[in-house]
Amino acid sequence: MDIKDSLLDLIGNTPILKLKSLDTGPCDLFVKLESGNPGGSIKDRIGLSIIEEAEASGDLQPGGTIIEATAGNTGLGLALIAALKGYKIILVIPDKMSREKILHLEGLGAEIILTRSDVPEGHPEYYQDLARKIASETPGSFLADQFSNPANPLAHRTTTAPEIWEQMKGDVDAVVAGVGSGGTLTGLAQFFKSKNPDISMVAADPEGSVVADAILTGKYKYEGGSWLVEGVGEDFIPNNFDLSLMDDAEIVSDKEAFEVLQVLLKEEGILGGSSSGTLVAAAAKWCRKQTEPKNVVTFICDTGNKYLSKAFNKSWLHDNNLLESEKFGDLRDLISRRADQGEMITVAPSDSLLVAYNRMRASDISQLPVIKEGDLLGIIDEEDVLISVSKNQGTFSDEVERHMIQQLDVLQYNASEDELIGILSEGKVAIIYSEDTFIGFITKVDLINYYRNRLN
Repeated sequence: MDIKDSLLDLIGNTPILKLKSLDTGPCDLFVKLESGNPGGSIKDRIGLSIIEEAEASGDLQPGGTIIEATAGNTGLGLALIAALKGYKIILVIPDKMSREKILHLEGLGAEIILTRSDVPEGHPEYYQDLARKIASETPGSFLADQFSNPANPLAHRTTTAPEIWEQMKGDVDAVVAGVGSGGTLTGLAQFFKSKNPDISMVAADPEGSVVADAILTGKYKYEGGSWLVEGVGEDFIPNNFDLSLMDDAEIVSDKEAFEVLQVLLKEEGILGGSSSGTLVAAAAKWCRKQTEPKNVVTFICDTGNKYLSKAFNKSWLHDNNLLESEKFGDLRDLISRRADQGEMITVAPSDSLLVAYNRMRASDISQLPVIKEGDLLGIIDEEDVLISVSKNQGTFSDEVERHMIQQLDVLQYNASEDELIGILSEGKVAIIYSEDTFIGFITKVDLINYYRNRLN
């Protein structure tokens, strides 16, 4: 029996899997499943390394406070280890991070400070600048500083890379990884270049980031780009990123990354996080450019459990124009869930108000269509429920049909945008039909998302 004394002993030694579902040209593509770490990501490795090195140097004292700016996973790694070792931790996180990550961090006891994800370095709300300010004002604090701390690449040079070398029996031609703090690629490159200088180190970079340009041209300028994948891509070159050790880079759009995530789940059974989509898509792209067989290794950086409300949520993908779907040029393009295709959450007229409320709350929506044998009879929304139960809590057991709205604001799918705005401006939801068939709702948020996507 191999029984561990601490969860910390389970960090690392993750397995490698050969992928079969993607077009990789003449190459074989392997993924190291870092999602198997206790905190669910590759960042557990640097969390442990940073804290242990700080303890050894005396920079982190018993009872101290760890402070860090993080896209989420480094924070999770640090928070997990801080909880086990008894440290307080304060994390500054950009506001595009998934709700699952934030809830996980709060569960570990971390203090979360959300800041803007759309501002550059030098702005007072830029997450790294804010973390530095908090550290300077907090007695007994230690700034983890993953972007400059040498303990970051150290973790990958001494654990991740040697594991890959042993698992692949030294038969590695290229390694593809992303750049968030820069430590992963730098640490891997330091090890692999010492073993064989001909091993290609390839950066996977989201569209809008500056990393690929810096590698491919030696120049870069941040143009205010943004991307939806989390934890990879930067608007600057981190101190921990050694450009001189890089050989190539591949740029991946958000759409490509999220499409690969669906393939990984449906065809490989791998539930990967959003950055994993960027890495695997980039690795497959690089493989297809090769003219002879090579063994290429990349990573499933973290588990997709942290992104269920985004990467694996059809409504979110639709709202962010990430679904490969037919465009009609009419109001059908604004419907995120189609009723006629069984995508909407519904209630029956005989269901109770409590059932309706529970379904709204579970799905984070504010209104439900009341459907019987495929026909729309009415709508029940949170305001209807509130008015009813505020007068008598016993009405939670009433049937929905007693409280639903039956006078509906109906539009045909080919109605004008002005007609739609007319309904929405009255605080109502638009009910969209195709002749006699109910096909879905359009809300104010749906229309706002439609306008936002026009910018792209």
